[in-house]
Amino acid sequence: MPRDFSEVYLYKFEDLKVGQTASLARTVSEADILAFAGVSGDSNPVHVDQEFAASTPFKGRIAHGILSASYISTVIGTKLPGPGTIYLSQNLKFKAPVRIGDTVLARVTVTALEPEKHRITLSTICYVGDTEVLVGEASVLLPKR
Repeated sequence: MPRDFSEVYLYKFEDLKVGQTASLARTVSEADILAFAGVSGDSNPVHVDQEFAASTPFKGRIAHGILSASYISTVIGTKLPGPGTIYLSQNLKFKAPVRIGDTVLARVTVTALEPEKHRITLSTICYVGDTEVLVGEASVLLPKR
């Protein structure tokens, strides 16, 4: 028997407006980096080996850039547009490193709506303090109810 998912969605497409925004803040921990390395298989020593990372231009360990990008996915999937949203594409530019103890603020903003396709374009930015550490744009689909 099919399940009715209509109660899952936070927004109807018609509720969305250009300029609407949502965000989430997460503080990156040692455990986050190690768990992400384990799940993704990305054990690049710049992320997991302090001695190696100290010899790089970063002068110490940095978080995986895609870890910050995953916070954007969290905002999209849980807040705006919310549950049921389907990711179609995402471009990213990594602008600054994120380190253990940094608090990353992931923010998405609606920049365009395509009613005929139920597609939404979102500006995606992550900050540590006032510094943009990641910028990009996502295209998502909010299924019809």
